[in-house]
Amino acid sequence: MNGPGWDGRQAQFQESGAPNWAAPPGQHAQYQQTPPGRPGPPQPFVSNAMQPQQPQPQQRPPTGQQQQQQQQQQASRAKLSQRKSTVQNLTRKQTNSGIIVANRTLDEETEDGRIRNREASTKIRDAWIYRQIRARSDEFTQYKQGRVFIGTWNVNAKGKDEDLSSWLCADWQTHGPPDVVVAGFQEMVDLNAVNVAVENKSQQRSQFWVDRIAATLNSRQNTLGDPMRTYVQLEAKYLVGLLVVVFVKAPHRSRVKYVHSNSVGVGVMGVMGNKGGVSVRLQFYDSTLCFICTHLAAHRENVAGRNADFANVYSKTSFDIGAEAVQEVIRLGSMSQWATGASSVGVSDHDQVFWFGDLNYRVDESIPTERVLELSKRNVLDELIEHDQLNIERAQGRVFQGFDEGALTFQPTYKYQPGTDLYEERPDKKLRAPAWCDRILWMAQEPGHVAQLNYTRSEVNFSDHKPVMSTFLVTIKDVILEQREHVYREVMKLLDMYENNSLPMVSLDRINLNFGEVRYDQRVTLPIVITNTGQVVAQFRLVPKGDDTDLCKPWLAVSPTYGMLIPGERMEIELTITIDNVTANKLNTSREVLDDVLILRLENGRDYYLSVSGTYARSCFGMSVEELVLYTDPIREVPLDPIERAEKYDLNTKAAMCVPKELWRIIDAIYEHGLDERDLFSGTSGDPDEVYQIRECLDTGAAFEDFSVHSMAEVLTSFLSNLSSPIVPAGLFPNMEIDAQNIQMFTRKFLEDMQPIPYNVFIYVISFFREVLTHRQMNRLSPAKIARILCSCLVSNSQSSVEESANSSNQRRGNMQQLFLHFLETNSI
Repeated sequence: MNGPGWDGRQAQFQESGAPNWAAPPGQHAQYQQTPPGRPGPPQPFVSNAMQPQQPQPQQRPPTGQQQQQQQQQQASRAKLSQRKSTVQNLTRKQTNSGIIVANRTLDEETEDGRIRNREASTKIRDAWIYRQIRARSDEFTQYKQGRVFIGTWNVNAKGKDEDLSSWLCADWQTHGPPDVVVAGFQEMVDLNAVNVAVENKSQQRSQFWVDRIAATLNSRQNTLGDPMRTYVQLEAKYLVGLLVVVFVKAPHRSRVKYVHSNSVGVGVMGVMGNKGGVSVRLQFYDSTLCFICTHLAAHRENVAGRNADFANVYSKTSFDIGAEAVQEVIRLGSMSQWATGASSVGVSDHDQVFWFGDLNYRVDESIPTERVLELSKRNVLDELIEHDQLNIERAQGRVFQGFDEGALTFQPTYKYQPGTDLYEERPDKKLRAPAWCDRILWMAQEPGHVAQLNYTRSEVNFSDHKPVMSTFLVTIKDVILEQREHVYREVMKLLDMYENNSLPMVSLDRINLNFGEVRYDQRVTLPIVITNTGQVVAQFRLVPKGDDTDLCKPWLAVSPTYGMLIPGERMEIELTITIDNVTANKLNTSREVLDDVLILRLENGRDYYLSVSGTYARSCFGMSVEELVLYTDPIREVPLDPIERAEKYDLNTKAAMCVPKELWRIIDAIYEHGLDERDLFSGTSGDPDEVYQIRECLDTGAAFEDFSVHSMAEVLTSFLSNLSSPIVPAGLFPNMEIDAQNIQMFTRKFLEDMQPIPYNVFIYVISFFREVLTHRQMNRLSPAKIARILCSCLVSNSQSSVEESANSSNQRRGNMQQLFLHFLETNSI
């Protein structure tokens, strides 16, 4: 329990500051077979002819068995050549893993022939940000140490209730319980055709081994009844006979996230699961770890096949962790070759990678099987290590490039007589050369962050393989978020400074436009001055919001809606509010407010949000007569807000007046001063300023000044024409031709069908115009002319149905004029 790492009870990292890996604790200072160079993807296969000749030991004259072996070697050379070609193709793809992949259909070609791909540009930008963050990772990272146990075992489809402690817990007394436990199995089931095709036993056997491991780790002897010493399963992934399972100490579970698994089959036909790899990746605190358990091609002579299987698993293993997780990894500075901008990561995109399993590399065939057996049994290992195929292939750069492996200090782990500690030499069995098939390697972005404390094997003997295990002292990152965000902001500030020099920039003299009080039938315009303050041409345009198709609300107009400015140039954009009858009706009924936001987009730049607001000065124009008769107060004093209006007035009472007071005032003024006015209601328009002032008097209750009768007449017709609901709706139009015989019936029916308030207004208006006609000698009005005026003011312009023809509509309106003429000329209504 006194070894370096976490204490099981406290679950605290040991602060390492700047670890001194020159003299690490424990046994990890042993010789490590480490090829030179930084960790990286597998390199292309290089044939033996391209490499310096290795010194060969003197050979004795070949025996008969050796001659047979040489013949087998020659027979397999053609197959070997084909597998080498496969490795070349696979590894060549892997060396291109840093290429930016962008959709070429997104290429944009400008008029001068330049090509820009926004997807590629974004990925390159993100990769630059990542490199800057990674270069400064020490500014926001504190390093802590922990222990990772890796175990691998080819169980040869055997195993019942044997004790696993000598494999999983052998070094707990020396180094303490590990913080992460990873176990890999090969041949959980027989690799026969049925099991490979349907995996009918794999799930059952994988659960058996997961349960066995959990029971061993969490036994009473190991936990002493303390829940802080227990282990929690994170993930298990199986493929036919392969299984990888990851456990973590319970106190660390909350600091593990983004756990993902994958499997790659490279067996029969290059895809089946009798050979391949299963893997699990995760984020442990703020370091990313990847564990890969593989079973590679068998047979002593098939070195190229194993190399090809490794390259295949390496290139095809990827984890779709999601864009959010990728962005977090970027900010942690934890990816070695990130430049894809995708949501997936590969093997090399992890801080630490552990690769283990039955890799099936043997002792080179240049040493006879009998001698390999003899040296293995005597535990004389130097010659065997020198001729170990994996060591040779790694030294030549053909496989496991960038990976490290500890020294082989234990006897070869294959092939044993099951149930014994004897190598397989029974006469009825094929004689095989012992080999270190079962291996554990690792790769780290920071080589000093992984140190091997031990590398050995267990003596559990029910399989023809011995289990292999290794404990590692690992340095884990624990990011200080505030400091990381500070570094990130500094990097982005630097980037923004340079990017802004190449981007268009403009200034707006204001972005909030308050139009103040806006009145009916009034146009109010305010300008915005836009100035190009950048060093390149600036193009701008207004764009709709979200799914809208219009740039702004109907009561607002903008001109111009687009433009281009050279550096230093300025332009005015005019925004105009107009309150027409439709808008006034919506404002009066609280279905609209004078409030909008416009988006001004700078091409290849940012968006600017322009806020437009105003206050509607309520007017009787655009309202209905049914609502106007409710209020005795001037309409300007009636709140637009329905809640405030309900608090001030009892809207459930009967109408306060028979007709709107505004209508009475304007008719009374004309009656008093203008019935004899020449060309009244025809020919002469009112003065626009007087029309505006008269409307204000109606809305505010102010007394009329000495206004022109023609201005008064224009306000009257405008008031009647712009009611939100016409006095005579389309439903009251006569639907058949009117003549002298039926006109009396139509007029009676017309009045009976009218609603009370429109009825009062209609009678009041007809009575007024009948009085006007009594002065026809002076004002030169005729009943027919007044009938046409009434038809345009009181009658709805909408058709009764969309199918109604223009001729039919004109006929019905003509019938209405006859009715109005009848009402004007008859002695009584």
